Amino acid sequence: LDIMDGHFVPNISFGPGISALIGKATTLPLDCHLMISNPELFVEEFARIGSRYITVQAESTWHLDRILNRIRELGAKPAVSINPATPIENIQWILDLVDMVLVMSVNPGFGGQSLIPYCLDKIRKLREMKPNLDIEIDGGIKLDNILDAKKAGANIFVVGSAIFKTDSPETTCKKFVEKVR
Repeated sequence: LDIMDGHFVPNISFGPGISALIGKATTLPLDCHLMISNPELFVEEFARIGSRYITVQAESTWHLDRILNRIRELGAKPAVSINPATPIENIQWILDLVDMVLVMSVNPGFGGQSLIPYCLDKIRKLREMKPNLDIEIDGGIKLDNILDAKKAGANIFVVGSAIFKTDSPETTCKKFVEKVR
């Protein structure tokens, strides 16, 4: 779930209330990506609604170590996300605190953007640093580049526009799954 506040990113989505309703309507685990300023003010609410993963942007808080530890204390799996221009070195010291790293392969806030190619190099470097780490990629993933992301080392893929802007989202989803199997 992309949680956007109109401040950290230029778009607005929804908050913990709608996220809780989504959680009640599915048996799928919630992965809440907090693209918001001051995420430390909201992690307790997202943990309370049953988020399996709570992902915070490395650039959104001064106390990344503190917030990641707090997420784990609350019973959720901590994850960190980095924007395309953020160096991997900015998160190297907290990699042992997270269950997943999300590499944004577009500038966050709007769907339909093209994947920024150098983000695949960041994924390769992360995979070398932590071979067993879950690495998620979000942004510009399409049928013609998802295998590049997988070969780079991503094992979790966020796909939006490439599915929802098709005539048959269900068929398109099946094509994506076939590609990465």
